[in-house]
Amino acid sequence: MKRALTMDDIEAAVLGGAILGGGGGGFVEKGLRTAELALTAGTPQLWTLDEFDDDDLVATVALVGAPAAPSPLVTPRHLMRALELLNRELPGREIVAINSNENGAETTVNGWFQSAMSGLPVIDLACNGRAHPSSVMGAMGLHLREGYTSIQAYAGGHPHQYLEGATTGNLDATSGVVRRASMDAGGWVGVARNPVSVGYSRDHGAPGAITSAIELGQQYLKGGLHGAIEHLGGRVVTAGTVSGFTCRQEEGLDVGVVTLDDDDRTALHFVNEYMVLEQGSTRISAFPDLIMTFVADGASATSGPPRPVPSGVVAEGMELTVVTVPAEKLILAETMFMPDLYAPLEAALDRRFAPAVLAGA
Repeated sequence: MKRALTMDDIEAAVLGGAILGGGGGGFVEKGLRTAELALTAGTPQLWTLDEFDDDDLVATVALVGAPAAPSPLVTPRHLMRALELLNRELPGREIVAINSNENGAETTVNGWFQSAMSGLPVIDLACNGRAHPSSVMGAMGLHLREGYTSIQAYAGGHPHQYLEGATTGNLDATSGVVRRASMDAGGWVGVARNPVSVGYSRDHGAPGAITSAIELGQQYLKGGLHGAIEHLGGRVVTAGTVSGFTCRQEEGLDVGVVTLDDDDRTALHFVNEYMVLEQGSTRISAFPDLIMTFVADGASATSGPPRPVPSGVVAEGMELTVVTVPAEKLILAETMFMPDLYAPLEAALDRRFAPAVLAGA
């Protein structure tokens, strides 16, 4: 199915994406602005996978960096520049569509502006149906594909920090180049990367992820937090006041912990996204389960239901509701069940939480 994205899709996509961000995936206000700009600039298209041939070439567009960095800047011009730089690296080949790397407040609408300006459709697919902290987690298992050469283009930063470029090589090396570029650019870059076939994306990504975020957002707008939880099959774990918050930038990622003053001594450890939810010495939930925080009634600047708040803007004194959703209820890529990809996250938090086996094993 082909359809034009409309103004009616924006709030649902961004709020549904924010919930599926699980603490990461960008910020609601920025996601709304980017999507509104896309609809002002043109008519972005959302197409299902059956509109393409399996060998058609699709590229991933993404945001890479630490959301809580002090001076990040990615503009629509940067997003288009990254796509232009990627195309330069593909002589004789043609990208026919783009897809987002993940769901999040900003990342669910990844590609909308590029689609409006370039005419390329956005595929109703993400590399992962929830947000994740590392580029390799959003690379649909390409690090295991023998002989695959990664191409990643990036652009971002304020004028005095602006960086752009394209890098080619193995996936780990190119991802490292982009991560370091995001740090040098002030914390954030727009990226276009890793062209693959539509057939490969279908087999290794998260088909239907964008529609799922829009549908979740619609349920949230209709029924508030309860409507979202019921739709996802999750539950409220606790609510309380933030009594402690630490966050540091490490290798271009936000790493820290949120603690609440509730009787259960709740702690949420994050690497961009919430990784581990503990109450005292008991582990309640761990990534790739969805763990998400909401600003409780009366604590947000606007009226209405509790709103999703990512880890990077949590502050002491904030009233939070903590929700978790089991991984099996989500649309997840196979990378979420590759224990080796969790090693740097476990090292950053000094906790072991990787899944024990590959999905389906």
